[in-house]
Amino acid sequence: MAMDSRLLWSASIVLILAGACTAQNVLPPGPLSGAVSGSVTFSTALRPPERPFLSVSWTFKGTNVITSTANGDLPGDGYGNRISLDRTTGSLQLRGLTAADSGEYVVTVIPQGESQKQGKIVLNVYVPVSGVTVRGPETTLIEDQHSASVTCEASGSVRVRAWTKDGRPVRAGPTVTLSPDNVTVSIQPVRSHDGGVYRCRVSNPISSATAAFNLTVNFGPYNVSIVGPSAAPPGRTVTLRCMAHSLPPADFGWEFNGTSVNGSSYVVQHLDEQSEGNYTCTARNAVTRREKSTNLYLRASCITPCWSVSVMLLSATSLRWFM
Repeated sequence: MAMDSRLLWSASIVLILAGACTAQNVLPPGPLSGAVSGSVTFSTALRPPERPFLSVSWTFKGTNVITSTANGDLPGDGYGNRISLDRTTGSLQLRGLTAADSGEYVVTVIPQGESQKQGKIVLNVYVPVSGVTVRGPETTLIEDQHSASVTCEASGSVRVRAWTKDGRPVRAGPTVTLSPDNVTVSIQPVRSHDGGVYRCRVSNPISSATAAFNLTVNFGPYNVSIVGPSAAPPGRTVTLRCMAHSLPPADFGWEFNGTSVNGSSYVVQHLDEQSEGNYTCTARNAVTRREKSTNLYLRASCITPCWSVSVMLLSATSLRWFM
């Protein structure tokens, strides 16, 4: 106790001799971030002096962390085994961090023959984020019939939750809302473009973690179309293909002259007058229970090949007439 009293008395005398003049902040602007159970170093901008500092002291919320003078070091209660002081620069290492260590730290350095130097910095201690999970609906979603919510949960000191869908930021809109803390994305009603991979990134200044959920929205069929010629030379084999925008993929059926064929393609093996007419394709979605049809009129027509033969015959006839 007597030693502690002498150290405090020495530090008080040094402060009085140095006067009240204080130089600029010798610490970075901060804040400084640390992890629970980890360590941080408060580094000053001071260089080792030619003559040792008269005094270096650190305080936290007005209480002593350590006071160091030529007579020795006086650590504050609970800091003895948790700190290391570099007297040549005034830098301090603090170990075994807890949430209670968050707050403002002040360093005061008194050089020999110079004015007092002081610095302030805020330390924030965080629990690393962990256990990030994203939950979404387990029921089947159909466009314009259902709503959906995707929720992001995590442990630790959560400071930021950021959502992306298929790599792009999720933004609020006419059908999309975000909870004030970004925990939940709500969609009402769901549309086809709402389907995709939703990722939630949870972070604080010392850690981050990500989880994802694949949201499936069933829709369609839309944009049903038939790909193939509307006319072809007689005798030609013609293939018609039906396409549609649908999730899950649509089932296709064809109708022609009272006959039905299943599948996305319809093949006319030998085009003639009997195979001319309207070919109707119907796309059906087994989940949405919706269907849509389109048709194409196919006809046998002498296009380039027929004209080529006619021209050759006419040319041969004309040549014989002139001869």
